[in-house]
This record gives sequence, C-alpha cells and structure tokens, in this order.
Amino acid sequence: MANVGLTGTTTVVLTIEYDGRRYQGFQLQANEPTIQGELEEALWKLTGERRRVAAASRTDAGVHARGQVVSFRTGSSLPTKTFVSGLNYYLPRDIAVKTVHRVDDSFNVRRHALSREYSYYILNSPTRSPMREGFYYLVSGKLDFDLMNQACRALLGEHDFLSFASSLKPRIKSTRRHVYKALVTKEDELVIFSMVANSFLPHQVRNTMGVLIRVGLGKMSLDEFYSIIERKTPGLAGPAAPAYGLCLERVNYPESFSGESS
Repeated sequence: MANVGLTGTTTVVLTIEYDGRRYQGFQLQANEPTIQGELEEALWKLTGERRRVAAASRTDAGVHARGQVVSFRTGSSLPTKTFVSGLNYYLPRDIAVKTVHRVDDSFNVRRHALSREYSYYILNSPTRSPMREGFYYLVSGKLDFDLMNQACRALLGEHDFLSFASSLKPRIKSTRRHVYKALVTKEDELVIFSMVANSFLPHQVRNTMGVLIRVGLGKMSLDEFYSIIERKTPGLAGPAAPAYGLCLERVNYPESFSGESS
C-alpha cells in the first residue's frame, strides 16, 4: 500500500488511452475541450474532489495516446478497480483509463520518466483509406525507406534539436535531447516511424516526420537533412506532419509501479 501523506492523501497514477482528434491537446485551455479537463471532471464526479492531474507528456491538439501516464493526489479510499470502472463510466468514449496504481508520495510523473515512445503512422498509398482516416497520414508518393533510415541514424544520441522545435516556452531551459531510437518500418502500405527519447521539444516528432517524408520523396538530400540538425535554427525542420498521425505509445520509468494496483 502507498504511504499516506500528512494531508491524508495518496498519489494515484493512471495509464490512459485516447483518441485526440476532438481535443485541443492534453493541457487545460480556457473554453476548449482537453484531455486534462475531461479527466479532472470525471474525478470530481467519482470522488467529489477537485484535483489537478499531471501528465508525463503534454500531447498537442489532435495527438493520440495508447500509454499516457498521469498522476494526482486524492483523499479517496476507493479501490483501484473502482477508479478504473468509475472513471471510465464518467469519461467520454474517446478516453479510457487502462490501469490505476497507488504509488509512493515521492513519485513525480514527469521528472521520474526515463523516456517517452512515440509512433507516427503513414498510409503510403495512391488512394485514401476510410478505415484509417484520422489515424494515418496519407502519403501517395513512393517513399525511399533506406534513405529515410539513413537520415534517422543521424538523430541517434544526444544532440541540440533546436531546429526541430516549432516554438519554445520559457520553461524549456535546454534544447538538447537524447534520442534512443529513430526507425522507419513498413508493412505493405503501412509505414511507422518510431522515436524514443528522454523527452521531446514542442512538435519535435511531427517536424522530424515532416523532413523525413521529404527525404523519402526525394525532395531533400541527406546532406540537407544533416544541415538542419547542425544549423540549430528554430523552426527550420518541417513542415510538421499532421497531428492525427502521431501517437504516444508508452512512458518508461526506472521500475514498474509498486503498491496497490488495478
């Protein structure tokens, strides 16, 4: 069982999945639908508490998630299984709680994350697919996957990714990030770009995907791609690929969550 804080509250961690098309991103915005807003409303309906939730990765407007991790403090003693069923009862159909854990009060959902895993999904086909609409970005031209993966290899390791950031907020102290994986795979018409890093700059994955598509279509050389990394100029990469093709797959921590779980 997690330790109870001095205020009689405990820290609860949720893993959630969502279709982001209807939302203006994860973070609260005035008069706009957000994932955070829906979660906090569902928590209030379930527990009677007004609580702020924090996310491991603040996904942008239209971005999806399979493994977003959020945390909040609560004075509720509801069993974790009741949190799962109760929150899913109050949440809209495009957001779902998958697991719930009570954790130690020292846990910080953002600071303790080792890495985030994102995937970008492409339909490389001459025609659209109604069944994949809203989750795959249609690219009708033929893509050179060998060239795209050569470009990906230049992203691995620690670099200053300033050129891949659309905008920088004051809270961002450094634009250096460590990329552990950058890989393009293909199965028939479906193309997946996978990127894993300790953390990401605003729009970094979508801007990376935008230039990789240009490389794959023969509209940008590898030398031009390498130059984008080296020049460290804000907004140089892109244009950003559409948000609906991007999905937060997983957030990795030093160890699995301990304590009471669903």
